Amino acid sequence: MLHTLNNLKNLAIHASDGDIGLTKDFYFDDKHWVIRYLVVETGSWLLSKKILLSPISIKELNQKPQTLTVTISRKQVKNCPDMDSEKPVSRQYELEYMRYYGYSHYCDNTDIWGGYSSPNMSHLVIIVSHQSLIT
Repeated sequence: MLHTLNNLKNLAIHASDGDIGLTKDFYFDDKHWVIRYLVVETGSWLLSKKILLSPISIKELNQKPQTLTVTISRKQVKNCPDMDSEKPVSRQYELEYMRYYGYSHYCDNTDIWGGYSSPNMSHLVIIVSHQSLIT
């Protein structure tokens, strides 16, 4: 199914232990044209903090209601490394982020998503192509 980026903004993010927030923006890998991170605004439960969400954590995209279910918890989000969403993501921050969530760092491997050729091992693949997404 094809989606524009506008369709992916303001999606509710459901964690394993409750709602996290809404998608607000995206960081792209300009070499492979994939979404590297979704920028999520947490809302009032975490003082509207902006966090990065790796597509590795996406479990499923729910069409109705339009939500993303993820494999991480609110507790993990609350304790995740702080980032400045107004600046580019540094290699140092990515290493800290990947280590925190237990993900294989993509720079250490030949595949774009660490040891995998897609964001997670299930059936979900998100690829950006001319401002459209294929899921």
